[in-house]
Amino acid sequence: MTLRLGVDRSSPVPLYFQLAQQLEAAIERGALTPGSLLGNEIDLAGRLGLSRPTVRQAIQSLVDKGLLVRRRGVGTQVVHSQVKRPLELSSLYDDLEAAGQRPETRVLRNTVEPASAEVAAALAVAEGDEVHRVERLRLAHGEPMAYLVNHLPTGLLDLDTERLEATGLYRLMRATGLTLHSARQSVGARAATEEEAGRLAEPPGAPLLTMRRTTFDDTGRAVEFGAHVYRASRYSFEFQLLVRP
Repeated sequence: MTLRLGVDRSSPVPLYFQLAQQLEAAIERGALTPGSLLGNEIDLAGRLGLSRPTVRQAIQSLVDKGLLVRRRGVGTQVVHSQVKRPLELSSLYDDLEAAGQRPETRVLRNTVEPASAEVAAALAVAEGDEVHRVERLRLAHGEPMAYLVNHLPTGLLDLDTERLEATGLYRLMRATGLTLHSARQSVGARAATEEEAGRLAEPPGAPLLTMRRTTFDDTGRAVEFGAHVYRASRYSFEFQLLVRP
């Protein structure tokens, strides 16, 4: 490993945490690429003048975050970094692509159905009116990241399954001339159902992040309602908080 690592023994920050932060930063910026081996604890401890328990604690903290994995007969290996999504009007496809995560989409369902009360309220249509329903599994590097359910008014755009698997929904919407202007969104968390766990390669009851979003165009018309779940082990939302003047 050719990384430049070091610890500040005069700092109040624990040594294991300093090392973990440096390794995490290296993974996030691509200096440690997915699949690369970290090296054994003895070598790393000797190089940095740290005890093996300190190095082990740093590595375990990154294993717990899903950034490293211990493989029998192989060693400690880097896995794909967690996607940190800013809370702005962007699509998961664009965010994954910007993070170098090679997004892939599998369309599980693409149909027209009567709007439920919740969907009708979100899209400002009558309950029972026909709306498009699209269910997709979003992957990165072949690994499931999110299960996405979107409802859209009929007649808005051509929701061809092949096109939906080739790019992101917001890109398709913008390509038709729609201007996405604003959205109303809520973020939460809950345990995965058995069906969700199976789709996302998580155990039943695993923590999931949830997002519900209604998107509006520049005329104020609701053009999309999404209900999405994300693997908490691979995904997080980032907030920027400002002090009111």
